[in-house]
Amino acid sequence: MISSLKKAWQKHRLKDPKYAHLFEPYQGDEVVVLDTETTGMDPRKDEILSIGAVKVRQNRILLSDAFEAWLKPERRISEESIKIHGIRRIDIEHGEPPERVIPRLLDFIGNRPVAGYYIRFDQRMLSAYTRRLLGIDLPNELIELSEMYYRRYRKHSPHEFVDLKFDTIMKALDLPALGKHDALNDAVMSALIYLKLKTIPEYKGAFS
Repeated sequence: MISSLKKAWQKHRLKDPKYAHLFEPYQGDEVVVLDTETTGMDPRKDEILSIGAVKVRQNRILLSDAFEAWLKPERRISEESIKIHGIRRIDIEHGEPPERVIPRLLDFIGNRPVAGYYIRFDQRMLSAYTRRLLGIDLPNELIELSEMYYRRYRKHSPHEFVDLKFDTIMKALDLPALGKHDALNDAVMSALIYLKLKTIPEYKGAFS
């Protein structure tokens, strides 16, 4: 979550007053769980290929109100990148420009908290687009699932390694995998992690 001073500066830079509500404190009971597929790990040069997001209300995932979009990259992406994500060229060819997708995503998220697995990376990638379109970084409160899991993991020694890989967390929480990894499926699985972790109290032992 950005500091109040930075948030005030970001709000001052906002190009479209329609999105001023993004900076208001959220008063509801929903969280948006989000995932992106990208051409790489550097927000300065890499691009988002797809976005998936679902809303969680209390203990329910609102699958009927899911968000999924494909973005058309501005630069040609490598065959290696396509193989890593299993993304077909037809998906990219039918993708939409960011200036159409990002406003719809912001309308979907609103000022709700945003949760995800390594969500700060997704926030940085999305901010590269919101800065260009609106002059601001994505300002929503962030909930990091790997941190939630770590705070609930019972360590048996101060030197114990805690495996924070996505598949390891899913298995440790006895959650079902949903097949292929794409942005929407990963968002749904991340929502399952979020709901399961909410039911587990943080561990307060000597090695937490």
